Amino acid sequence: MSLKNILFCLIISLSCQLGDLFISYFKRLNNVKDAGTILPGHGGLLDRIDGIIFAIPTIFILIVIQIY
Repeated sequence: MSLKNILFCLIISLSCQLGDLFISYFKRLNNVKDAGTILPGHGGLLDRIDGIIFAIPTIFILIVIQIY
């Protein structure tokens, strides 16, 4: 595995965590525990995909500017 691949994985992992924290921050500001009722007990569907919300654009940007 090359250094480029490791850095790519680390950047995507970081962006997923930031997406999760970002959405959680706004939920806490609005005193919302669950973002929906589709997946009860899991915080709603948004809590399942909130990391992806930041990861997909990050992947796209990294590929378009050809870092990866």
